[in-house]
Amino acid sequence: MYIWFLICVLGEIITLPLNFLSVEHLRLQERHGKDKGTKIGETLGLVSGWGFFLFWIGIWISPQPRFTVPVLHDLSIPIPTIDSAIPLLHLAISILFVGLGTRLAISGIRKTTLKTAETHRTEKIVTQGVYSIVRHPQYLGGLLAHFGISILFSALYSLFSTPLMIVLVYFISWKEEKELIREFGKEYEDYKEKVPMLMPRLRGQ
Repeated sequence: MYIWFLICVLGEIITLPLNFLSVEHLRLQERHGKDKGTKIGETLGLVSGWGFFLFWIGIWISPQPRFTVPVLHDLSIPIPTIDSAIPLLHLAISILFVGLGTRLAISGIRKTTLKTAETHRTEKIVTQGVYSIVRHPQYLGGLLAHFGISILFSALYSLFSTPLMIVLVYFISWKEEKELIREFGKEYEDYKEKVPMLMPRLRGQ
């Protein structure tokens, strides 16, 4: 019953090396030439990015045990088409986290363009807007949405996989930044000093 969940988790892990290779823009260009190296990097970025996203969806919807937050669990919205119901508290929590996560992700894409988000390649460092709050707003948005959707679907294994997703997103962010420093040098190092990676700073810090 839970084989699809395990396959999706394994898929997330397998996409990690592809993601790492896709952001090694300078090395790919040195090895294959500028045009071919750029094309290879963009292709690997598309495959690893969409693969990671699709396996992430699989984690949410795969067959797994269901849970209910033991507060106001009698209040729910029935869903006749799947012979189930969503507890109102789950719905409220999910709206909060998915809404915030979606806003962060969309704001990040608007600042860098969809192509940059898909191919993991940028021509300049963006520091305005949501990028002045965290260095990886799309990844933070994804984590927030993951938590919210896990609550919405009452997906126990998906919820328990949150620490793993945080670790994977951290390593993806770490690798991207390592390559960004190679490409932009002190400009990106200065940006790192001012803006946190994934956890926004509280005011006054």
